[in-house]
Amino acid sequence: MVIVAFFVGHWVLSVFCQSFFQHRYAAHRMFTMTKGWERFFYLFTYVCQGSSFLSPRGYAILHRMHHAYSDTPKDPHSPRNHWNPISMMAATRGLYHGFSHYELAPDKKFDGGYPVWAALDNLGKSWVGRMAWVAGYSAFYFVFVTAWWQWLLLPIHFVMGPVHGAIVNWCGHKYGYKNFDTGDDARNTLFIDFVTMGELFQNNHHEYGQSPTFAARWFEVDPTYVVMRGLHAVGIISLGDRPQIMRDPAAAS
Repeated sequence: MVIVAFFVGHWVLSVFCQSFFQHRYAAHRMFTMTKGWERFFYLFTYVCQGSSFLSPRGYAILHRMHHAYSDTPKDPHSPRNHWNPISMMAATRGLYHGFSHYELAPDKKFDGGYPVWAALDNLGKSWVGRMAWVAGYSAFYFVFVTAWWQWLLLPIHFVMGPVHGAIVNWCGHKYGYKNFDTGDDARNTLFIDFVTMGELFQNNHHEYGQSPTFAARWFEVDPTYVVMRGLHAVGIISLGDRPQIMRDPAAAS
């Protein structure tokens, strides 16, 4: 069905861009690329995320705070501090808005080192731009919907980025198993994480925060890293000599 294919495509591309560009590149700089390719993926991320485009600046600052204060009262998105994922993401949104609109000054240790494209960021933050995407998604559904239940998917397109963030930050710190003792609640929720393109290997990521792959055990599959290996092989990005996750003998036993 056209609507289902469109929804799945939007979901996968949106969460891939969040994992690849905003998380592993903007927040962590796990790989390098030329300025030209950086602009390409900046624009690609905007197109794929549409109405829920996330500013790399806002995302990077919040994510660095999350690592520094994981599951403490200063963590911008920890389930420990909220009774449901909606209240957690509402609180996160306030900080994100302040950082992405330059209304809040972050601690200097969390600032800088992320890509900036002011014109595209301003378009992504504008209500005119967001409503244009909402209108486009709605028009697509008006043309291709074949069953009433498909309309239930439409609102998710509008807030796809926050939906992904809620799943990762809530489930990744509440449900699943641990390979490592990270001192916080970070967990691996799925063995093969196609739902969030590897982002739900939170326990692995919190143990090895600069490793470009989030999978640590033989049965774990990180789809974003698979794509990254391909991009590295053809020279689009460079993984350099970044360390891979080193197997913990206790975890791998």
